[in-house]
Amino acid sequence: MTEPVRLRPRRRCPICKEPSQQRYHPFCSARCAQVDLNRWLGGNYAIPAEEDGPGED
Repeated sequence: MTEPVRLRPRRRCPICKEPSQQRYHPFCSARCAQVDLNRWLGGNYAIPAEEDGPGED
């Protein structure tokens, strides 16, 4: 089987920094994809919100 033509350079996995795999892009494995999903579902990637002061709508 031939390697697919890449339009962008290969990136590192955001979880473990190993080279990413086409099948799990942008991750290197199903494990790292699951770790990332768990972080999203656990609220680790939440953007902090500023509370409105009293009397502000």
